[in-house]
Amino acid sequence: MTAANAEMLDKIKSGRGFIAALDQSGGSTPKALKGYGIGEDAFSNDEEMFALIHAMRSRIVTSPCFNGDKVIGAILFERTMDGEAGGKPVPALLWERGVVPFLKVDKGLEPEADGVQLMKPMPELDALCERAVAKGVFGTKMRSVINLANPAGIKAIARQQFAEAKRIAGHGLVPIIEPEINIKSPERDAADRLLLDAILAELDAWDGAPVMLKLSIPAEANLYAPLVDHPKVLRVVALSGGFARPEACAELARNRGMIASFSRALLEDLRASMDDDAFDASLGGAIDEIYAASVA
Repeated sequence: MTAANAEMLDKIKSGRGFIAALDQSGGSTPKALKGYGIGEDAFSNDEEMFALIHAMRSRIVTSPCFNGDKVIGAILFERTMDGEAGGKPVPALLWERGVVPFLKVDKGLEPEADGVQLMKPMPELDALCERAVAKGVFGTKMRSVINLANPAGIKAIARQQFAEAKRIAGHGLVPIIEPEINIKSPERDAADRLLLDAILAELDAWDGAPVMLKLSIPAEANLYAPLVDHPKVLRVVALSGGFARPEACAELARNRGMIASFSRALLEDLRASMDDDAFDASLGGAIDEIYAASVA
């Protein structure tokens, strides 16, 4: 392990703060831009769309308040990893600021079956991991979705996530495993419990370095305490999952040891039309609120 990787590992393992999710991909980018105050009439193709979202992310990561004092990590979209901000490659800029870079590696979701949506195949995963390592990225994130408390579906999700995590860990990267439970599911609490059991079973068989987990905030506070305390889990982070920031923070603060990895809840008040002072003040306020919930 390199000195930088050892330092990053320590930051993620014991740092106080949260992980920013800046990894909206092609399908979710128009919605993210709309929230930022940029409508679909502002771009006519994917290149223009991605240039606009990259400008938004660049503005975020170069803001004075976006640093390792309260933001310990950031999850990047592939194009963001490959891009520059402040005249530097984004992963290098982040680590200069004390923020550990991660990369979203999944390619989207399969249609629902057995109440869940598995990840689409990732034939380019090994090549992507090699590129990420070369750019100084510490870990990865991949997402699948659970809509119903179907035992077979949830076991399949956990099995697929850990199988791909093994490939990722083989490159020296730390995988964030994200089996998101839809917080609007009528079977949310039952799904939480099935997922806990499925993850614990996979961890029993896991023989690699510790992994990270990104989970929906459970309906019952501290249900995931066995995962927070598990020796094979580096950190458990929470997604906002559609909660607005005040509610997401209140729910998170009820769960010992879980920290935030919010996307929309972090960015929801930012607008392209803001001047730099207003932008930095809004982002700083969101960071402070999410930090407080993460270290509660």
